[in-house]
Amino acid sequence: MSEDNNPAATDADGDECPGEDSFGFGDDLELNRFDGLPFSSRYYKLLEERKTLPVWEVRCEFEDALVNNQLVVVRGTARTGRSTQIPQWCAEFCLSAQYQHGMVVCTQTNRQQAVDLALRVADEMDVNIGHEVGYTIPLETCCSSDTVLRYCTDDMLLREMMSDPFLEHYGAVVIDQAHERTVSTDILLGLLKDILLQRPELRVVVLAVPPTTDKLLRHYGSIPLIRLEASCAAEVVHSNSDNKDYFYSALRLVLEIHRAKEDGDAVVFFASEEEVHCAQSILRREGTRLGADLGEMVPVVLCPGQGGLLPISTKQPGSKTSRRVFLSTQRGEDMWWSLESVNFVIDTGVQKKMVYNPRIRANSEVLQPISQCQADIRKQLSGPTGKCFCLYPEESQLPAENAPQILESNITPTVLFLKRMEIAGLGQCDFIDRPDPEGLMQALEELDYLAALDDDGNLSEIGIIMSEIPLDPQMAKALLASCEFDCVSEMLTIAAMLSAPSCFLKPPAIMTHEAVQCHRKFQHPDGDHFTLVNIYNAFKQSQREQHIGAEKWCQDYFLDHSALKTAEAKRSELTDTLNRIELPISDPTFGTKTNTLNIKRALLAGFFMQIARDVDGSGNYFILTHKHMAQVHPLSSYGAQSQKLGLPEWVVFHEYTLSENNYMRTVSEMSPQVFIQMAPLYFFYNLPPSESKDILQGLLDPEGSRKCKDEKQKAAVISSEADAGCAVMTQTYDRCVIQ
Repeated sequence: MSEDNNPAATDADGDECPGEDSFGFGDDLELNRFDGLPFSSRYYKLLEERKTLPVWEVRCEFEDALVNNQLVVVRGTARTGRSTQIPQWCAEFCLSAQYQHGMVVCTQTNRQQAVDLALRVADEMDVNIGHEVGYTIPLETCCSSDTVLRYCTDDMLLREMMSDPFLEHYGAVVIDQAHERTVSTDILLGLLKDILLQRPELRVVVLAVPPTTDKLLRHYGSIPLIRLEASCAAEVVHSNSDNKDYFYSALRLVLEIHRAKEDGDAVVFFASEEEVHCAQSILRREGTRLGADLGEMVPVVLCPGQGGLLPISTKQPGSKTSRRVFLSTQRGEDMWWSLESVNFVIDTGVQKKMVYNPRIRANSEVLQPISQCQADIRKQLSGPTGKCFCLYPEESQLPAENAPQILESNITPTVLFLKRMEIAGLGQCDFIDRPDPEGLMQALEELDYLAALDDDGNLSEIGIIMSEIPLDPQMAKALLASCEFDCVSEMLTIAAMLSAPSCFLKPPAIMTHEAVQCHRKFQHPDGDHFTLVNIYNAFKQSQREQHIGAEKWCQDYFLDHSALKTAEAKRSELTDTLNRIELPISDPTFGTKTNTLNIKRALLAGFFMQIARDVDGSGNYFILTHKHMAQVHPLSSYGAQSQKLGLPEWVVFHEYTLSENNYMRTVSEMSPQVFIQMAPLYFFYNLPPSESKDILQGLLDPEGSRKCKDEKQKAAVISSEADAGCAVMTQTYDRCVIQ
């Protein structure tokens, strides 16, 4: 993929690689080419720092490759400066062409990192954030018509392709962190291969670490590879044996480091967020028992996807009065590019992941080793003077690279998006790793059940509208159905609350009972979906109260203010979407019997595949689609914490995870009559045989059900006579066991 005729091929500086982004004006004044203003003194200070980064050694090589090739792959680990410098050089490339082919966009897999990088790059380019440099993340945009370089999350760029399928607003696209192998990044890499054929003037730069770069080279063919030489790795200390007790070993190591009084902060990578929060609690408790001469130890939770700024300003460089211990999870490696104070890294070497099983339409919780790719990144984080403690043997056989998330996720939203891209004129997506055929068939079947596909397998009118709504297909269908049942306002709230992080805060152990009592005030007898509406409405009411602020109100009721603000922003976005596609939004009538029934109808229009029945009256729920048993989550209105409401026989649930307890989350009561009314008939007939299905069959066809029951009884009598003396086994429901 090469391009010979390019306006950027001739440079005013000739063959010499420019060292500054400026042009002369008079004898002693230089102006910034991006905004036309004189450079500040800070620009020159940062410029000297930038020139010490490893990526600057390949600047000329990179710029030559960018001029002469459509696609360039850059190989480099953390702390090389790749994520800040290369997008700036791409902006210079587009500027040299007078932006006639568009601006620059750089994708990130983490929303907070997109913001942090945009702030840093705006500072380095000596321009204002939101003007020449901006960012777009879910529910937040900081850009203007002057923006020439924009950082965004990979899913937001995919969303943008709905209206700009060939990315014609951009002259250069930088795909950062390709080694993370997120679903959105993999789709972008697949679609860009076709877009490059349609747009020979477009430039694409992919930033990754080995061995992902090797796979990219095989996938794209003959393309240039720019190699970045990282600074020397830290001293690495491996465990002598497999450490099954990695959690407490990591905590003991943190305390040993702190007692040794060596300078520097520490980063500990745990397997899951639950372990992270548990570690924070333990370290806080142990920290109070340490001598004052050791200084303060401050555990800081930092999990990707939870938001929150990097707490880089809580400690002055060189301060010995405190040590921060950052506690993170498996996808936190690339978040540490700006933390120069980190001198110790503790790597437990394991990760807890959710792997989707298309046969049962549920996620399974799996504990597995990290990849060699992740391990290598973590070793680089503490710099050449630091130490990395790996709590696994050096000879451990780790998987070479991160598993592609597209092979471990529910790809129904992906298939819906790709169907929409076919309408826009893009061909097939050339995946680096193709999705599992079974998962693909399940996704197509689910879209067919949701009426998103026509008889030819293309998007139906309903499917096209669903693709416009930034929700998972099931929730998008439920929101569409609410337009028919005049409960749009309530479904907007439910969709927003389920899209945001959980609004329930985990209280300290001594305040658990008080928190439960507070949460019970919002509980609705019809279930958790309705409880969420109660909470959101009460939150909005607290914003209108003069004598108490919303934050204080959330604190008093053990609710997460930031999660509710996210739900508020999501609801606003969804409302704007419905207005844009001219769908009616009914007035709220929450609390009436008619409204309650209509909400259940709308929910079942999207979630009819997620129903369960209590088979013994004690909370053992049988899930009709795959015949597994599950319990209601303890935090549910119907959970162990609240027996007053009783347990409904039939429920619809939002989420089910195969784990130690097999919990269903966000559960509401439903009647089998409403299910029969809302579920497609061919879905019902495809359900596996069960007693629960027979009950529904009896409601659907009472006469036929009686005949069938009589025939079964006759068959049972004959079988009993034929097998005299043998015990008749009643129907059993085996719990699913994770192997």
